[in-house]
Amino acid sequence: MSTWMATTPTIAPPQRDPADVAPAESYRPADPVWVYRDGWRAGVIEAASPRAVTVTYRPGAHFGTGVDTFTAPYVTSRHDDDPTLDYRGLYLARRKPLADRKSTA
Repeated sequence: MSTWMATTPTIAPPQRDPADVAPAESYRPADPVWVYRDGWRAGVIEAASPRAVTVTYRPGAHFGTGVDTFTAPYVTSRHDDDPTLDYRGLYLARRKPLADRKSTA
């Protein structure tokens, strides 16, 4: 059965069918997911292990983010875009350390 969700899930993790729960180690960094923390929240995988995943997610309606670790029943794949979380790597700029900058004086 597909674990991709087109919209926000409506069922709480304890009621999820175990056959619909993907193993934590099946996720990869940058995968878009839903995580359950006081309701389902949009998130992005940072790291995964056989037991859990680390996710950056939006804990509320504001634009701030949180980072937490979740077990597999509390995570499911997300298909919807979240402009606050998705593509955030595109906006990072590489800066030179001060020691590498040439002095103009």
